[in-house]
Amino acid sequence: MNCPNCATHTLRAVLTKQGIQVDLCDSCQGVWLDDGELLLFSKTPHVIAQHIGKALEQRKPSKKLSPRTGEPMEQITYPGGVVIDYCPRSRGLWFDQGELKTLLKQEGSVRMEVDQKHSSPASADAMKTAPGPGDARRGVPARPGLLPLPSLFLRSAMTLVGLYALLGAVLIAAVEFGGVDLEWAVGLGIGILLLQFLLGPFFMDLSLKWMYQLSWVSPAELPPHLTKFVQKVCGDKGIEFPRFGVIDDGAPQAFTYGVTPNNARVVISRGILELLEPQEVEAVVAHELGHVVHWDMALMTVAQMVPLILYYIYRTFIRARGKNSGNAKLVAMVAYVLYIISEYVVLWFSRTREYHADRFSGEVTGSPSRLASALVKIAYGLAGQDTKPKESKEPEESKQRSPAFEAIGAMGIFDGNAARGLAVAGFSEAATLTGDVDPANLKGAMRWDLWNPWAKWYELNSTHPLVAKRLQYLSSQAAHMGQEPYIVFNEVQPESYWDEFFVDLAIYLLPSVALVLAAAYWLFSSGEVLPETLWRVLPVALAALGAAMMVKYRFMYVSNYFSKATVATLLKSVKVSAVRPVPCQLAGTIIGRGIPGYIFSEDFVMKDATGIMFLDYRQPLGIWELLFGLLKAGEYQGKDVVVTGWYRRSPVPYVQIDTLTCDGAKLQSWVPTLSKLSAFALLFGGIVWAVVVRL
Repeated sequence: MNCPNCATHTLRAVLTKQGIQVDLCDSCQGVWLDDGELLLFSKTPHVIAQHIGKALEQRKPSKKLSPRTGEPMEQITYPGGVVIDYCPRSRGLWFDQGELKTLLKQEGSVRMEVDQKHSSPASADAMKTAPGPGDARRGVPARPGLLPLPSLFLRSAMTLVGLYALLGAVLIAAVEFGGVDLEWAVGLGIGILLLQFLLGPFFMDLSLKWMYQLSWVSPAELPPHLTKFVQKVCGDKGIEFPRFGVIDDGAPQAFTYGVTPNNARVVISRGILELLEPQEVEAVVAHELGHVVHWDMALMTVAQMVPLILYYIYRTFIRARGKNSGNAKLVAMVAYVLYIISEYVVLWFSRTREYHADRFSGEVTGSPSRLASALVKIAYGLAGQDTKPKESKEPEESKQRSPAFEAIGAMGIFDGNAARGLAVAGFSEAATLTGDVDPANLKGAMRWDLWNPWAKWYELNSTHPLVAKRLQYLSSQAAHMGQEPYIVFNEVQPESYWDEFFVDLAIYLLPSVALVLAAAYWLFSSGEVLPETLWRVLPVALAALGAAMMVKYRFMYVSNYFSKATVATLLKSVKVSAVRPVPCQLAGTIIGRGIPGYIFSEDFVMKDATGIMFLDYRQPLGIWELLFGLLKAGEYQGKDVVVTGWYRRSPVPYVQIDTLTCDGAKLQSWVPTLSKLSAFALLFGGIVWAVVVRL
């Protein structure tokens, strides 16, 4: 973007010390803020929003051109005499030198401070992404070298040997100390493994058919380009053409399952075909075929059996009675500890296989950037617009698609358990006609993955690597192949973000800490655990728990004002987590369910002009959510909505719904209100009880 004052100078994307990206002119020190970004600096965003609204009532023409659209802007005068330039189409704001600091100081808000020490200068390599499929290369020099991946064979062998060594040790302990027959112990492990291995795909077929609106399609019913591509890959790798299923949902998702490479199933959603370019669809399917070729389905099933059997041993032995009950309970506790360890080993093993499936896709398509761009659209939500001109669609392909195609786990293209939907980013205003990804928005999405400490924790508990890391490996592969890397992320982290992490963690654990302190008070006040003294301590515990919950919920459900925003604007905040939200208001269209095709899914996927966002709808009772998903959620598909709620990341960005307005009717979530009321009830009840006891 060019500076409105200095037409020859390009604005530089920089991070502020608050972790928010702004665009700065190094020459005149002017600052550009996209729609909603000003409110992220404010402690009283509703006041600033009201003042901006009043100022917009008296607009004047401006000679300055918008950095976003290139069109003339308008001048507005903020209370206090600060003159701001406003872009009517993008709703962005331009502040000349010192104006933004004056406005924020006037409102008593956080000062906007650019971290000059760590902000890198704008450069072509730093801010450029690779072009989409079919675009001309722009001549960016390729980076040498290829980020190495561990040997898939060695890591698979070491993981499985290690896991089953742990299992064997527990089974031996069960035989020696728990009074269990060796035949029973070995038979149990083998029996469960065989049942899961052989019957798992069958039950998955039934589940997808009846609960996920899945239709099985023949190769002739697939888009011709995809059928031809899959036939070539299968022929080169010596495997049969997999069975294809299509889920009738606009939210993009893809996964594979089965027993062996020759009975594999590949499932894609309607959103994959609608939101991705043909070559990106091929790259996604190639990733799934990589799992098939590498026998990931069988190996992951074998690996996952270890924690399953260990947990079964724990549940069996913890209920032991009789003369060997002491030894049996010891075996149970050891089995439980090893169950936790083995779960993390399996997750680590799964993440390794995802990297290899990505690399397989890059090899067979000949362009790792195809999968990278598909991942950005699927996992970061950069698919908010249908950027393909209507006249460019091939008539032959449209005619050969079947009605099923038009209506339409661990091996998914990204972690469904962690994401449960989609993440967020945005298109630039100028990119909506070309399909190019706005590099500033993409790098904004990657910052949270690579900088926020919460991301490391979520990845540790995920079957898939963080998307930003996958993009780095794919970009390295592209450079190694002599192609332009999809994204070059060379920014320096401005601060550690560990202070916010520890505050978030303390807030999250506060109720548990209150209960632990109450238990400690009970123990030390009486010198020993006496049931007859519990009734004196219980009121204090309830009051402490209520106070802790009030602090937690006031922090998690800040509701003084829901600022209007876009998904691209929200993504630029690095200091956000599942505990630390950004109150926001979004307007867009519902395009699918939170879990694509799942008839009981109560959540939504919404798109606006800048991207797609996962909407998390919660109610106090699970049966309430279940019935809503079954009976009502389908009515919102394709409808325009306005959502207020709390933007969070864990690790995928989402908005927890407070209200959802559609066709004049308002859908309300009662979780925030009831959470605060329950905390107040515990606090008040505990205090009253304590007073009564003392009297």
